Amino acid sequence: MEQFESFKASRLYCRKCAKSMPVRERLLLILPDKDLYEYVCTGCAESLGQREVSLAEKRLAALRTPRRGRHG
Repeated sequence: MEQFESFKASRLYCRKCAKSMPVRERLLLILPDKDLYEYVCTGCAESLGQREVSLAEKRLAALRTPRRGRHG
């Protein structure tokens, strides 16, 4: 079930557009223990929801992301 721990939406239902729409994630607030993000409809810019990312989740994601070495 680890794959669902940091779920990110790519489409959500928008009442204004009356259909499922692609969303853009926008950073709302940075707190000491978490970041708050808002999902915004790409069609009408309506706010469709929010997502919280804890500091622990951010650290775990950073460990999973492969680092690129410098060439030169």
